Amino acid sequence: MTSGIKITCDEMRYIALFESISGAGVAGFNSSSYSYGFLGTNDSGVYGISTGGYGVYGASDSSYSGFFSGTVRVQGYLTKSGGGFQIDHPLDPENKYLNHSFVESPDMKNIYDGVATLDAKGERWVELPEWFEALNKDFRYQLTPIGTPGPNLYIAQKISDNRFKIAGGSAGMEVSWQVTGIRQDPWAEANVKPVEEDKAVDELGFYLAPESYGQPEEKGIAWARHPEMMQRMKEENEISVESEEPSEG
Repeated sequence: MTSGIKITCDEMRYIALFESISGAGVAGFNSSSYSYGFLGTNDSGVYGISTGGYGVYGASDSSYSGFFSGTVRVQGYLTKSGGGFQIDHPLDPENKYLNHSFVESPDMKNIYDGVATLDAKGERWVELPEWFEALNKDFRYQLTPIGTPGPNLYIAQKISDNRFKIAGGSAGMEVSWQVTGIRQDPWAEANVKPVEEDKAVDELGFYLAPESYGQPEEKGIAWARHPEMMQRMKEENEISVESEEPSEG
């Protein structure tokens, strides 16, 4: 296993500190399988700062662009093409994985649910956390009776003082409820993202996922943003493939 760069240090906090004013604070390249373009181990294995580009940029055409084993924190907005979780399959953990996808929304939407048992009047106040209305706005409600029909179920009182009231049921009826709200905390209000967004002029004609549209890899957004770096990676990968091919004779 080989590395493009490997730096180790026992006494400093950072293994390596790179700064850039226009490009990537850290950029690593490697064309071999199961190897590293950049490898760092310490309190902060890699620390990149950039005022005009990426603090850390990773790209791979055969494996993960980044692999994190442990808890990851993102202090800011996370943008992705898709996502989900993968775990060892609960019924066959030795041989299978179980995959689920995230639930997406054009809004910063929070989902809350529960099961309420109605009182003798067929009603129930549902109490929510004390921070509920400080965090959320634009509420939506769903009610589903469990075990028996409830055609007259309704929201008798909308959310106020961090609670709402269910009515129209029968004594002892169980009701599954769901409430959604849109975030209104200061960070969310300051970081609202448009649902539809025009591409930058230098990205027109390029794709986040060119292969999904039958386009060559050179039509990827990374090629629009970093053409020289992407060309270098492609050439190094081709050289690596050629070197791994068995020689004739």
